[in-house]
Amino acid sequence: MLYDALWEQFHPSQDAKLLISKNEYEEIRLIYFKSLTDEAKIQTLILKPFYELVSRKDFSRYICSLPNTSEYQETDDLSKKILEGNLILFCGLHILIIDVKKAVNNATTQSTVESVIQGPQYGFSENVEVNLNLIRHRYPQETLIVEAHLLNTQIPQTVHLVYDSQFVNEDRLQKIKERLGKVTGKTLQAIGELEQKLNLQKITLFPTSMITERPDRVALNLSQGKVALMINGTPFVLLAPAVFYDFISSMEDIYQSWGVSRFIIMLRYIGLFISLILPSMYVGVTSFNPELFQVQLALSIAGSRVGVPYPSYLEVLFMLIMMELLTEASIRLPKTIGSTATTVGGLILGQAATDAGLVSNIMIILVAAVAISNFVIPINAMGFALRVSKYFVLLLTTFFGLVGMVIGLIFLIGYLCKLDSFGQPYLRLFLGANDKDLFNEKETSS
Repeated sequence: MLYDALWEQFHPSQDAKLLISKNEYEEIRLIYFKSLTDEAKIQTLILKPFYELVSRKDFSRYICSLPNTSEYQETDDLSKKILEGNLILFCGLHILIIDVKKAVNNATTQSTVESVIQGPQYGFSENVEVNLNLIRHRYPQETLIVEAHLLNTQIPQTVHLVYDSQFVNEDRLQKIKERLGKVTGKTLQAIGELEQKLNLQKITLFPTSMITERPDRVALNLSQGKVALMINGTPFVLLAPAVFYDFISSMEDIYQSWGVSRFIIMLRYIGLFISLILPSMYVGVTSFNPELFQVQLALSIAGSRVGVPYPSYLEVLFMLIMMELLTEASIRLPKTIGSTATTVGGLILGQAATDAGLVSNIMIILVAAVAISNFVIPINAMGFALRVSKYFVLLLTTFFGLVGMVIGLIFLIGYLCKLDSFGQPYLRLFLGANDKDLFNEKETSS
């Protein structure tokens, strides 16, 4: 029977709804997605007249007279119609397709954290139903499943899992569900708090799951077999598993040509290494191995440091800390004065420190390069991790010179190799999580 087959296909998804209504002369059954349809329209256009009209004939005439309503034909794909936001009404021998789509453009805001030049400009909202609507419109697949899990917190909180059953790795999905079952505490206020509770390593530096505000990124990752987690009250979605490359890539990469996108990715990796090793290299070369410089450059650096009264590592540390303070101030200050205050403060601070002989001119250039390089990473969580990592490398360089810098980089790479994200190896530099798995599956099938 068509009705049973349709409901069997969609019922595993939490936002799929089956509504059975009876009155004294008829029984109707409605199948729709709550996240895609306007339930106020369903109540007003269908249910209320169903109970008010006194005969089956009157109700049939009324339903057929509704705009954007059509009767089922054998050529119609009911699954596709439901995924487009339509409602399927079973009334006796009649099957009607009724358009009750929900428009959510007025409930979304522009993306501010992950901005792109070419591509969708709107992000998620703080309402889970609106977010599910955005995902289903951008990823209209019959295999998309939505599950609701109630956490064991003192104040109840529901987490919605969204995944494509066709591509998802069942073992990794099961690991995510097991960790959700172990989440405890008072309550969850944001998706970042859930990320920390799902991480088995309580003391960790690099993120093993990705937080995003972009529906197009979520749709892309669902097609790659990842799982999206959402909670009410936050305009961000958690994606798992996530590997190193996921944090280096931007949605802008797939909107540009192949050559342009690869060039931009290369620039991000260059910025990553500049941010990580440039301060340590400055300290290692100036304090331990100045012979590595050409004579003219060595004399120029030595001349700029003539009036500086302390070693190079204290000079670097002082300027890096001041840059971190300026960055934090720009985040915490009101948007209307934040950029002006930090720009003026940075210029005055740099000029005054140079005139007072506290830092060299070369040091100002170096810190500016590091600050710029910090912000080429598209995902903030990875940028924060690299900002902390450079102090670890700088500490080893201070004690052991360039050898310490190399040791620090080896330790850092070893740490990244050890990490995994829900069973997925973490250190992938040019493939996202599950990309390689999908590629292998295509080769096997062919």
